[in-house]
Amino acid sequence: MEPSELADLRRAIRDLHGAESEYMDSHAVIEAFEGKIAWQGTVHRFRLKGHKIAQEAYAWSHAIDGSSERRYVAVLRGGAIDLPGDAVRAAIRQEIAGRKPR
Repeated sequence: MEPSELADLRRAIRDLHGAESEYMDSHAVIEAFEGKIAWQGTVHRFRLKGHKIAQEAYAWSHAIDGSSERRYVAVLRGGAIDLPGDAVRAAIRQEIAGRKPR
């Protein structure tokens, strides 16, 4: 992972969840729906520093359709969110429901 990408993901975690973070590892994720790939990419796991509830978060970015911009997503690990794929599914559900993933 490029240092600038790491910095952008750490900034997203800080902005969305109010915690500093430390990179742990990365996981390739392919999420399919009805036999088609809904999302494919790399999800990065971070250890959170000073968050009141969560110890870890998953974060990634993806291109925004029709734009040169990227969307940054950070999902706290806990409850139903245990694995990187769980975090991706939760973000997809939020996006479908019309809410910007956090």
